[in-house]
Amino acid sequence: MLERYFVRPATIDRIHSCWIGKAIEQYVAWLAEQGYAARNVFNRVPILVWFGEFTHRRGVSDWSELPEHIEPFIEYWLKKHGKADDPRRGTASRAIRNPIKQLVRLILPGYLNSERSVLEPFVDRAPDFFSFLRKQRGLQETTLVQYRYYLRRLEDYLRSRGIQALSGLSPVVLGAYITETGRTLDKRSVQSLCSILKVFLRYLFFAGLHARDLSQQIESPRHYRLANLPRSISWSEVRQMLETVDRRIPAGKRDFAILLLLVTYGLRAREVAALKLDDIDWKREHVHIPGRKSGHAAKYPLSSAVGEAVLAYLQHGRPKPNAGTRALFLRAFAPYTPLSWNAVSLRAKHYLRKAGIEVPRPGSHTLRHTCIQRLVDAHLSLKTIGDFVGHRTPDATKIYAKVDIERLREVALGIEEDIL
Repeated sequence: MLERYFVRPATIDRIHSCWIGKAIEQYVAWLAEQGYAARNVFNRVPILVWFGEFTHRRGVSDWSELPEHIEPFIEYWLKKHGKADDPRRGTASRAIRNPIKQLVRLILPGYLNSERSVLEPFVDRAPDFFSFLRKQRGLQETTLVQYRYYLRRLEDYLRSRGIQALSGLSPVVLGAYITETGRTLDKRSVQSLCSILKVFLRYLFFAGLHARDLSQQIESPRHYRLANLPRSISWSEVRQMLETVDRRIPAGKRDFAILLLLVTYGLRAREVAALKLDDIDWKREHVHIPGRKSGHAAKYPLSSAVGEAVLAYLQHGRPKPNAGTRALFLRAFAPYTPLSWNAVSLRAKHYLRKAGIEVPRPGSHTLRHTCIQRLVDAHLSLKTIGDFVGHRTPDATKIYAKVDIERLREVALGIEEDIL
């Protein structure tokens, strides 16, 4: 397999002489099976050889010992290449970490499960916290994503300040962390951050991991219900955005279908990412949306524009993965895994910016708001709109009354006062 990519015998000999040479050759075969381009092999194999030589110098002789040397090797590599203090350090670290972790997952089948537990922040100091969230509080994985994100940022912040023990947490440290993190967040996100910190700090106190209940020191910013305006765009801007998609390439065909699903049905990014091939009923011309946030499934008529876009993607853009996944939307490049909900939102953000459309916090929800705005302009009732887009409660739809311009004009002019 190595001869397929490397023509110089000396290069192949160096790989074979490495103590993890057989694992590297197995990894190269896996890359080929997954459809990776040759340039990925050329970029990743040298990293793995350096990793093998690094671990050999440290006295490692068993593959099971490799995981604990991944992070030390990354630090070594960054310093050696003068990137330890580079602002793009995170990007460089991922480029080194990803192929090594792929190799380790391939040769150590049990590594994936152990790695998942390591991904939880504070796992070494509060090991049962996420289990508590799942079992005692009944939180879903979609909610735990936020907990991981903000607590990992707290963990990184404490590390940057040289604070290792949980006893180092104090009102001053927490206040500084919230202030620094809040600079890049809107008010509602800061509220979420504060709520998560309160749960975590209260758990630390009752679990005996901290002497004080610091949750009482966290004060969330006030956010008044219905204070914001929906961040929708006009229909002409929707057309402007869609025109920026290059539908000549597979990724463009996929993204065009995604954007149409978002703006036509007001779907959430998670709902688009969760779509399966079987959710498109071509015979009855329906789109089935399972497991909505409101707790029920929905079925929409398949519009001709959406149907044509999805069909074009299936016929000329969707990869054919070896695993035979039933997910509708896949990554455009190997590995051909299902597109994540975050990637769906980022694609919407990309095209909004590419079209030069200015909107607060651009993303998939911008197109959801746009769909709802169009329904408001068509004078549908808020109850009908809420049912259409899958709102859990009527309160979630009330905010759109603020953008029903015609009704607001009638109220201002005193026309048809019976609507009050």
